[in-house]
Amino acid sequence: MPLSFNPIKLFAGSGTVDLATKIAEAYGKSLGDMVLSRFSDGEFQPHFNESVRGCDVFLIQSTNQPNDNLIELLLMTDAAKRASAHYITVVVPYFGLARQDRKDKPRVAIGAKLMANLITAAGAHRIMTMDLHAAQIQGFFDIPVDHLDASVIFVPHIKSLNLPNLTIASPDMGGSYRARTFAKYFNAEVVICDKQRKRANEIESMSIIGDVSGRDVVLIDDICDTARTLAKAAELIMENGANSVRAVCTHPVLSGDAYQTIENSALAEMIVTDTIAAKKTSPKIKVLSTADLFSRAIANVNEHGSMSALFNID
Repeated sequence: MPLSFNPIKLFAGSGTVDLATKIAEAYGKSLGDMVLSRFSDGEFQPHFNESVRGCDVFLIQSTNQPNDNLIELLLMTDAAKRASAHYITVVVPYFGLARQDRKDKPRVAIGAKLMANLITAAGAHRIMTMDLHAAQIQGFFDIPVDHLDASVIFVPHIKSLNLPNLTIASPDMGGSYRARTFAKYFNAEVVICDKQRKRANEIESMSIIGDVSGRDVVLIDDICDTARTLAKAAELIMENGANSVRAVCTHPVLSGDAYQTIENSALAEMIVTDTIAAKKTSPKIKVLSTADLFSRAIANVNEHGSMSALFNID
């Protein structure tokens, strides 16, 4: 007897409309009809203009700044729960506050855990996200987590560049595991840029562990915020005799003067995804879409299929 699937409906938060539209198109559906009513003081209220009773609902919204994106996602989740949705999956391509995953000094919050609590309390049954800043954040949730890996998008693109002397690099010690994972696909060497910070977003010093002379280096990172770390790493790599250096970064936060920093850097290009909507374009920034991967993941959730099958790069 065939499986019986509930009707599926996809809705987009206002901060992720472009990506959500592409996901819906890749899935073969239109986005659900939803409006965001705003009050004079800035308060807002999402409202579904169609029934979601008994449906498997997917709410697509990255939680990058401003914090309105998070509040909107929570309100959408609560609205779906109160409208008797059968199963609610929040699709969070970029999971904000993920850098606050531990107490790295006294008297600070663990923001990533708070985020997990809020999403669960709002009524989500499942969360789908991509390239968490720390994989152990999955353990902050008491609901299923589908953690998608952007390497299935980046690795084929890097292969298409046909770089003759490829070396994979991490811009800091914390990203060494991520860099080694990428390197396995190419049987490439790994170098690490060891940085010392004075404070957040401010680098005191940086040195390279490994040899980059005559190499075509690809820096691997999950988040690019101010781009200063990547720019400093690229400068140092070129000073140490590399042929070329480029960066691969999943989430283009790109705050402050990040675009100018990238354009003035030694980077040949930066390859990012569309988990966060681009503020503007740059000749050095290439955007790869995650829509197809998310649409296949949504299909597998709805049809009770395997998620691990999505990570087979071969």
